Amino acid sequence: MRRVNDCWGNGMETPKMFKSKTTSPNEPSPPPGQSEQDCSGMHITLNPSSRATSPSAMLGKASATPSPTPSATHPLGHPNPLKSINNNNSSNSNNKASSKPCGKGGGNAGDGGGSKGAKKRKSSDEESDIIGELIGDYGKWQFVMTFLLSLFQVPNTFHIYSPTFQAADKSFWCRRPTHLDDVPIDRWRNVSSSVENCRMLNYDWNALTSAQLSMSNFSLPKNVTDTVACSAWEFDVHDNLGNTWSSEWNLVCDKEYLKNVAEMFFLAGVATGGITSGVLSDKFGRKMMLFISAVLQSIFGLALYFADSFEFYLVLRALLGIVSVSVTYAGLILAIEYVDGKWRTIAGMYNLFPLPVSYIMISGIAYLTQDYRNLQLCIGLPGVFLCLLWFVLPESPRWLLCKGRITEVKEVIRKAAAFNKRPLPDNLDKLLKPPVDEEETAAGVCELFRSKYLRLVTFCFLCIWFTMNLVYYGLVLNMNSFGGNIYLNSALAGLVEIPAIALAMYIINRTGKKWLFCATFFAAALACLCAAIVEGKPELLAMKITFVMIGKFTISAGNTIMPVYTAELYPTAIRNVGVGACNLAAGFALVLTPYLSLLTKIEVHLLMTLLTAWCIFGAIVIIFLPEAMQHHEHEEHDEDKEIDTQVPA
Repeated sequence: MRRVNDCWGNGMETPKMFKSKTTSPNEPSPPPGQSEQDCSGMHITLNPSSRATSPSAMLGKASATPSPTPSATHPLGHPNPLKSINNNNSSNSNNKASSKPCGKGGGNAGDGGGSKGAKKRKSSDEESDIIGELIGDYGKWQFVMTFLLSLFQVPNTFHIYSPTFQAADKSFWCRRPTHLDDVPIDRWRNVSSSVENCRMLNYDWNALTSAQLSMSNFSLPKNVTDTVACSAWEFDVHDNLGNTWSSEWNLVCDKEYLKNVAEMFFLAGVATGGITSGVLSDKFGRKMMLFISAVLQSIFGLALYFADSFEFYLVLRALLGIVSVSVTYAGLILAIEYVDGKWRTIAGMYNLFPLPVSYIMISGIAYLTQDYRNLQLCIGLPGVFLCLLWFVLPESPRWLLCKGRITEVKEVIRKAAAFNKRPLPDNLDKLLKPPVDEEETAAGVCELFRSKYLRLVTFCFLCIWFTMNLVYYGLVLNMNSFGGNIYLNSALAGLVEIPAIALAMYIINRTGKKWLFCATFFAAALACLCAAIVEGKPELLAMKITFVMIGKFTISAGNTIMPVYTAELYPTAIRNVGVGACNLAAGFALVLTPYLSLLTKIEVHLLMTLLTAWCIFGAIVIIFLPEAMQHHEHEEHDEDKEIDTQVPA
């Protein structure tokens, strides 16, 4: 059996309830919680806040308390895969500061010292580890299931990115009277003085004929100077944009702001759904929450195709945002709970790969349809087919174990083990036992400001998450304001993100995150600055698009690092609350991003200049963060509250 040399400290390896993967699973299994060097089995810690931070720790924790608030950031935002499950890197950073080897002051059964992280024999941390021992950390079964779950990110990305095409700005002018429809557009705009597109000369146009107006020497009387607001508009039908929100509901001039309101409704729905989806996912199950949200997403997505009023369209967009983030959160957590060990971090990160692929796909669909209704129909249909995966995807075995549904757990484990060609022990029923309920320490928002260290980390990450989401979605959702071909720009934006995510995944476990994270912001700032310099110069449009894509590449890499780095710097007891607060800051940024496109109407360089400033600000804030979590007053306070009771053998 695997030898456990250290006491159960924060981030240390907990004794397994099952034999090492190198031994035969048919050999007799030791009693749960027993190890060759029993450091902590004789101590009961009455303070639950110091539980181990192994990757399986948070899975057990979810059984006794509700999950943290889900992420509301990427398409949909890139939800944090480490929000309810810790990662190996986080635990490694705490080994030296928070655990002591047995026999060196760690407190074994004979000295009564009491290990800091000692737990009950049947802790939820141990129980969740048995799943990985039985079916493997990552095998063919996990690959297939996590791949299928990643497909749910496709319709999510479609819905959040669709306004780039559906709300694209079109050329428009005051509508010509019916009997003047054959008058050339340029001639009409010149005679009627509707160059500003919102007002025209106040004249009785019914008194004119199209022949008169078409004459090159025709002009209105000199005394006609008053203008009136246009009551209707015509739109350019040769701009390769087709029918958009603007042309459908005349969202121009004094109604142009309603396009941003529509997107704000969706993103406000994302923030609202992010608050509730975690609790519902814990109560009803990851699979149940995933498919209920997926069905509603398909219904609302297809209903937008039939919406005949803009007000109804706004309501449906808000509801779509609520359920879309629930799909993201439940699917991501389910994918992470299928795997074990270091694969939890990796599974959460490679779940983002469908996002850039979806950017490319929706660019092609929008180009082929060139109609916001037809585009909505095309992006709403994939969700219907994904709902059929109900018959393929199982519930999370760890969630089922936490809920005591042993029969269902065994069924999932048997199918997974058979698919992975792993034999199961005969005493499976004895190994699969629900965790013992333990009272948890309530961690509130005030805990984030208890010590100097926590105040620094919290303030910095609130600024960083706000900045990251503002810059990332400022580039993504305003792609139609950068000039050039909107379809090509969007496809390139998705294409450059694929190597960015892959590179971040490769580097993140091989080097320090702080300076790499900081470098992504500085590189994005430099790219945005160069794009701002060449802004407004049509002959340098290709160079500007190149700089924008470089900025998209670097900020995408940083967006992949951010949730992992955040989870590492918060202690286990308040990690969920800390990341939840960061998601709230991200939500504020999401609501603001639709309005960034208005900056180019004020001053052509303003948008890219503002993004440059925010990138520099984010990079400077990162400098104040530590490389790894430090021992601080919050941990000392927990140690003072901890009571170790020695139990005779």
